[in-house]
Amino acid sequence: MFYGDLSEYDYQDEDAFTDRESGFYSLWYRPAYTRLSIGWLAAGKPYTTGAVPTAFVEKLKAVQQVQWMNVCLGVHACDLCPEERAPAGNGEVRIPGEPGVAYAAPFLITHYVTDHGYRPPQVFIDAVLAVDLDAWTAARWPNVPFPWVPDDAERMLE
Repeated sequence: MFYGDLSEYDYQDEDAFTDRESGFYSLWYRPAYTRLSIGWLAAGKPYTTGAVPTAFVEKLKAVQQVQWMNVCLGVHACDLCPEERAPAGNGEVRIPGEPGVAYAAPFLITHYVTDHGYRPPQVFIDAVLAVDLDAWTAARWPNVPFPWVPDDAERMLE
């Protein structure tokens, strides 16, 4: 699935959070914030390459340990890798940007950065570095580690 960086995300109308630690699996809502795509790479499509700060990669990995978005039953294998070595992902991550904006990235984004030299836009790098990971790590059901979740979001335990 390819989306150009900073294009409007429209893969799914709703967002669904999954929390790994609590066993809580579904917080569904139709977001009121604008979602911008980051890191939706595909073979044959150009992407920006270059060095990124080590702190960015470490923070992105840490965020992915706390927040899982739109986890799917199927998986998507990296089509930039040889098939026999291609890692697979089945979810997304959201990173808050300026008020009312969230960056929507596939879970394989860290792989794209570390193994394929992908360099996301600086605005995304800055947003990842600005995440208050302590607050996100401490948040547990009924809270979620993300701003702008509407009060009337549908919360379901599985």
